[in-house]
Amino acid sequence: MKMLPKSAFGQTVLLIGILLLINQVVSYLSVTYYFIRPNYQQINSLIANQINMVFLDEVDYHDPATQRHIYSATQIKIYSDSEAIENGLQQAVYYQFVSRQISEHLGGEADVRISATEPFLIWVNPPQDPNIWISIPMVSSTEGDISPLTIYLLVIGILSVAGGWIFVRRLNKPLHALQVAALEVGRGNVPAPLAEQGSTEIIAVTSAFNQMSKGIKQLENDRALLTAGISHDLRTPLTRIRLATEMLPEEQDWIKDGIVHDIEDMNDIIDQFIDYVRQDTRERREKLPLNELIEDVVQARNIEEHHHIDTALTPMPNIMIRKVAIKRVLDNLIENAFRYGSKTILISSGVDKAHQKIFFSVRDYGKGIPEDQIENLFQPFTQGDIARGSVGSGLGLAIIKRIVSLHNGSIKLSNHPEGGLEACVYLPLQ
Repeated sequence: MKMLPKSAFGQTVLLIGILLLINQVVSYLSVTYYFIRPNYQQINSLIANQINMVFLDEVDYHDPATQRHIYSATQIKIYSDSEAIENGLQQAVYYQFVSRQISEHLGGEADVRISATEPFLIWVNPPQDPNIWISIPMVSSTEGDISPLTIYLLVIGILSVAGGWIFVRRLNKPLHALQVAALEVGRGNVPAPLAEQGSTEIIAVTSAFNQMSKGIKQLENDRALLTAGISHDLRTPLTRIRLATEMLPEEQDWIKDGIVHDIEDMNDIIDQFIDYVRQDTRERREKLPLNELIEDVVQARNIEEHHHIDTALTPMPNIMIRKVAIKRVLDNLIENAFRYGSKTILISSGVDKAHQKIFFSVRDYGKGIPEDQIENLFQPFTQGDIARGSVGSGLGLAIIKRIVSLHNGSIKLSNHPEGGLEACVYLPLQ
């Protein structure tokens, strides 16, 4: 069952092929039993009649002059056993069904053989005289090895399968376009409306999908507008609060520092909200060396005190990426590793030739995360509270996953065997 095709296209073509094969077999058997077999019976009857003419009472078939007369009239030759062997009897093939039918016409057991090489002859050892062999030439026996009937059935079968394949391909073309568009929606892109074509059922599904895509796009736009408005409205009072704290007396600096720190955290959370709703599809893809991008981010981060980044980069080919978006991925992963893991982290890269992908990973040396919490970390507003703290909005990994998905890639979180958490991002080479 594993070898059966799983797609609707493959299953339909297989079904049509099986039905056509059954039709061809039935047609072949029908032609054999109702056309070819009667012809063979008629031919065998004619052969038997010719042999019976040799054994008429007034015919002396042992006389050489009579044999020459029979040959000139019918091309039939009469041989003794030794003469038949000298003229090719041993190369002839015995046919049981022909022997049985001719025996019925001759009234006794006859041995019928047909020569396997040209000239093709029918050899008959008649029951009237078992000491002789009669050879009858086969007319129109030098045609091709494949009969016209077989060629006709083969051509009909090929044309039928080809026609079925074209029909099914046309039927499944809108489904394939629908599949591609659905994958694009899953990656966060809203494709152009699909052409509504095909059967009525497919047209109905395509129309519903177009309406759904339009609704998703409108929802994304409304959400982005709402978030931008909220962020703008929050920044104004936050700015006033910060200005007010600057007017506090020096003996209340501890209050001012706490308020400023809270305002900065709130601004960071607002920035994460904006990053989450922002689609990075407007940025143009460029063919860039990923290792150089990693080195740029590491250099910018290494100026921070008490933080250190080790690298283990493997040479790799350039790939098509959105530079700013991938930098955001690296920044978020590094920030998470420093904030929740350790002050020293390791960034490595490599090539997975077997799956035609390149990857980079960010590893910290912290406590890691319980295995049952790892999958949930990619959900918005989710944090590994137990193992990693609860600072921030919980949108960092959701933003990372969205950007990676836009590049047709994947991200995997796992606890390193030697300790710490490792985030590995895979991107396709093409």
